[in-house]
Amino acid sequence: MAAPRTAKAAPTETVEATTAEISTDISSAVQDATAKVETMVADTQKTVSEQIEKFTKGFEGLTAFSQENVDALVKSSEIAAKAAEGIGTEISSYSKKFFEDGVAAAQDIASAKTMTELFEKQTAYCQSAFEGMMQQTTKMNEIYSAAAKDISAPIGARVTAATEKLKSLSL
Repeated sequence: MAAPRTAKAAPTETVEATTAEISTDISSAVQDATAKVETMVADTQKTVSEQIEKFTKGFEGLTAFSQENVDALVKSSEIAAKAAEGIGTEISSYSKKFFEDGVAAAQDIASAKTMTELFEKQTAYCQSAFEGMMQQTTKMNEIYSAAAKDISAPIGARVTAATEKLKSLSL
């Protein structure tokens, strides 16, 4: 009877040893998987944090760039308002001078004693008025050109900045 007990004892020890090995292998595999998952999670968290930081910086840059665009538009509008005021003043001044010259010419023409003198005075006034209008037209063209250049300068600077920004992104 002792021999059968010995035969039964050997398979139990083998099962226990095999179970211990399997348990150790499973434990080792679980630990390896856990370590890999923890590494993957840490890497993912790091990547997500970096991307969020980049996005935040990009958004802050976009906000600053947009604010600079608004500032340029406001500056351009202020320049346009001043230019319009100057143009209005110039037109008003010329209109007043033109009216005064016309009244003076009418009085001078009315004082003519002969038809020849009347035509001479009228011709002189028309020639003077035409030359004055041509000078004023040239002056107004210069004012408009200068105003357009000044008004577009801040916006042009922002377009240049945007172009440079896009070039830096594409490289």
